[in-house]
Amino acid sequence: MITALGLDPGLRATGYAIIRGDRQGLCISDLGVLQTPQPDLFQRLRAAFEGTASLLRDHCPDVVILEDLFTHQVFPRTSLDLAHLRGVIALAVALTGTPIETLAPAAVKRALVGSGRASKAQVQAMVRVLLRLPAAPDEHAADAAALALTILSRRGATLRVSSAPVEVRA
Repeated sequence: MITALGLDPGLRATGYAIIRGDRQGLCISDLGVLQTPQPDLFQRLRAAFEGTASLLRDHCPDVVILEDLFTHQVFPRTSLDLAHLRGVIALAVALTGTPIETLAPAAVKRALVGSGRASKAQVQAMVRVLLRLPAAPDEHAADAAALALTILSRRGATLRVSSAPVEVRA
Protein backbone atom coordinates (compact mmCIF):
# COMPACT_ATOMS: atom_id res chain seq x y z
CA MET A 1 0.00 0.00 0.00
CA ILE A 2 1.39 3.40 -1.03
CA THR A 3 0.35 6.57 0.79
CA ALA A 4 0.37 9.70 -1.37
CA LEU A 5 0.00 13.30 -0.26
CA GLY A 6 -1.26 15.51 -3.07
CA LEU A 7 -0.78 19.26 -2.66
CA ASP A 8 -2.34 22.01 -4.77
CA PRO A 9 -0.53 25.19 -3.68
CA GLY A 10 -2.53 28.41 -3.48
CA LEU A 11 -1.72 31.73 -1.87
CA ARG A 12 -4.94 31.80 0.16
CA ALA A 13 -5.75 28.08 0.27
CA THR A 14 -3.64 24.99 -0.39
CA GLY A 15 -5.59 21.86 -1.16
CA TYR A 16 -4.39 18.55 0.22
CA ALA A 17 -5.36 14.92 -0.10
CA ILE A 18 -3.98 11.85 1.68
CA ILE A 19 -4.87 8.74 -0.31
CA ARG A 20 -3.55 5.19 0.08
CA GLY A 21 -3.66 2.82 -2.82
CA ASP A 22 -2.63 -0.56 -4.19
CA ARG A 23 -3.94 -3.09 -6.73
CA GLN A 24 -7.00 -3.73 -4.51
CA GLY A 25 -8.09 -0.10 -4.64
CA LEU A 26 -7.99 3.19 -2.80
CA CYS A 27 -8.54 4.39 0.74
CA ILE A 28 -8.88 8.11 1.38
CA SER A 29 -7.46 9.20 4.73
CA ASP A 30 -7.90 12.96 4.65
CA LEU A 31 -9.01 15.65 2.23
CA GLY A 32 -9.22 19.37 2.80
CA VAL A 33 -7.72 22.82 2.53
CA LEU A 34 -4.97 24.55 4.48
CA GLN A 35 -6.21 28.13 4.83
CA THR A 36 -3.59 30.90 4.70
CA PRO A 37 -5.67 34.09 4.90
CA GLN A 38 -2.98 36.26 6.50
CA PRO A 39 -2.51 39.61 4.72
CA ASP A 40 1.29 39.37 4.68
CA LEU A 41 2.96 37.01 2.18
CA PHE A 42 5.58 35.87 4.67
CA GLN A 43 2.96 34.93 7.26
CA ARG A 44 1.14 32.95 4.55
CA LEU A 45 4.38 31.15 3.74
CA ARG A 46 4.87 30.32 7.41
CA ALA A 47 1.29 29.00 7.70
CA ALA A 48 1.75 26.87 4.58
CA PHE A 49 5.05 25.47 5.88
CA GLU A 50 3.55 24.63 9.29
CA GLY A 51 0.40 23.11 7.77
CA THR A 52 2.44 20.96 5.39
CA ALA A 53 4.77 19.87 8.18
CA SER A 54 1.74 18.88 10.27
CA LEU A 55 0.27 16.78 7.44
CA LEU A 56 3.62 15.06 6.93
CA ARG A 57 3.94 14.32 10.66
CA ASP A 58 0.38 13.04 10.99
CA HIS A 59 0.25 10.86 7.87
CA CYS A 60 3.86 9.87 6.99
CA PRO A 61 3.25 9.63 3.22
CA ASP A 62 5.47 7.53 0.98
CA VAL A 63 5.42 10.20 -1.73
CA VAL A 64 4.32 13.83 -2.07
CA ILE A 65 2.98 15.10 -5.36
CA LEU A 66 2.98 18.84 -5.95
CA GLU A 67 1.30 20.64 -8.81
CA ASP A 68 3.72 22.31 -11.22
CA LEU A 69 3.75 26.06 -11.30
CA PHE A 70 1.34 27.49 -13.83
CA THR A 71 2.79 30.79 -15.06
CA HIS A 72 0.56 33.84 -15.04
CA GLN A 73 1.51 35.92 -18.05
CA VAL A 74 -0.86 38.72 -17.01
CA PHE A 75 0.14 38.69 -13.32
CA PRO A 76 3.87 37.86 -13.09
CA ARG A 77 3.93 38.84 -9.39
CA THR A 78 1.47 36.03 -8.64
CA SER A 79 3.86 33.55 -10.27
CA LEU A 80 6.70 34.80 -8.08
CA ASP A 81 4.60 34.53 -4.92
CA LEU A 82 3.47 31.00 -5.88
CA ALA A 83 7.09 30.04 -6.49
CA HIS A 84 7.88 31.16 -2.92
CA LEU A 85 4.95 29.09 -1.66
CA ARG A 86 6.03 25.98 -3.58
CA GLY A 87 9.54 26.49 -2.18
CA VAL A 88 8.45 26.45 1.47
CA ILE A 89 6.19 23.45 0.83
CA ALA A 90 9.06 21.63 -0.90
CA LEU A 91 11.35 22.51 2.03
CA ALA A 92 8.88 21.06 4.55
CA VAL A 93 8.81 17.85 2.50
CA ALA A 94 12.59 17.74 1.97
CA LEU A 95 13.21 18.05 5.70
CA THR A 96 11.37 14.74 6.21
CA GLY A 97 13.26 12.96 3.44
CA THR A 98 9.99 12.06 1.70
CA PRO A 99 10.27 11.79 -2.10
CA ILE A 100 8.55 14.64 -3.93
CA GLU A 101 7.34 14.73 -7.51
CA THR A 102 5.63 17.37 -9.59
CA LEU A 103 3.01 17.09 -12.29
CA ALA A 104 1.64 19.60 -14.76
CA PRO A 105 -2.09 20.31 -14.44
CA ALA A 106 -2.68 19.13 -18.01
CA ALA A 107 -1.04 15.74 -17.28
CA VAL A 108 -3.33 15.24 -14.28
CA LYS A 109 -6.43 16.22 -16.27
CA ARG A 110 -5.41 13.85 -19.05
CA ALA A 111 -4.88 10.99 -16.58
CA LEU A 112 -8.22 11.38 -14.81
CA VAL A 113 -10.59 12.90 -17.35
CA GLY A 114 -8.97 11.94 -20.65
CA SER A 115 -8.29 15.49 -21.81
CA GLY A 116 -5.54 17.89 -20.78
CA ARG A 117 -8.00 20.72 -21.38
CA ALA A 118 -10.66 19.43 -18.95
CA SER A 119 -12.39 21.99 -16.76
CA LYS A 120 -12.05 22.24 -12.99
CA ALA A 121 -15.67 21.07 -12.73
CA GLN A 122 -14.84 17.92 -14.71
CA VAL A 123 -11.86 17.17 -12.43
CA GLN A 124 -14.03 17.74 -9.33
CA ALA A 125 -16.69 15.39 -10.72
CA MET A 126 -14.19 12.64 -11.50
CA VAL A 127 -12.60 12.93 -8.03
CA ARG A 128 -16.06 12.71 -6.48
CA VAL A 129 -16.88 9.58 -8.49
CA LEU A 130 -13.53 7.85 -7.93
CA LEU A 131 -13.52 8.51 -4.18
CA ARG A 132 -17.29 8.06 -3.72
CA LEU A 133 -17.61 11.44 -2.00
CA PRO A 134 -21.11 12.58 -1.02
CA ALA A 135 -20.54 16.04 -2.55
CA ALA A 136 -18.06 17.70 -4.88
CA PRO A 137 -15.00 18.72 -2.88
CA ASP A 138 -13.56 22.24 -2.80
CA GLU A 139 -11.69 22.86 -6.06
CA HIS A 140 -8.31 23.04 -4.28
CA ALA A 141 -8.94 19.78 -2.42
CA ALA A 142 -10.17 18.17 -5.67
CA ASP A 143 -6.99 19.23 -7.48
CA ALA A 144 -4.89 17.79 -4.65
CA ALA A 145 -6.85 14.53 -4.77
CA ALA A 146 -6.42 14.41 -8.55
CA LEU A 147 -2.65 14.74 -8.09
CA ALA A 148 -2.58 11.92 -5.53
CA LEU A 149 -4.80 9.70 -7.69
CA THR A 150 -2.58 10.26 -10.72
CA ILE A 151 0.64 9.31 -8.92
CA LEU A 152 -1.01 6.27 -7.34
CA SER A 153 -2.28 5.15 -10.73
CA ARG A 154 1.20 5.54 -12.20
CA ARG A 155 2.51 3.33 -9.40
CA GLY A 156 0.04 0.56 -10.07
CA ALA A 157 -2.90 1.34 -7.79
CA THR A 158 -6.39 0.56 -9.03
CA LEU A 159 -8.55 3.68 -9.15
CA ARG A 160 -11.43 2.17 -7.20
CA VAL A 161 -12.39 2.93 -3.60
CA SER A 162 -11.88 -0.04 -1.28
CA SER A 163 -13.30 1.52 1.89
CA ALA A 164 -15.87 4.06 3.06
CA PRO A 165 -15.36 7.70 2.07
CA VAL A 166 -13.98 10.22 4.52
CA GLU A 167 -15.58 13.49 5.61
CA VAL A 168 -14.14 16.43 3.67
CA ARG A 169 -12.68 19.27 5.75
CA ALA A 170 -12.64 22.82 4.42
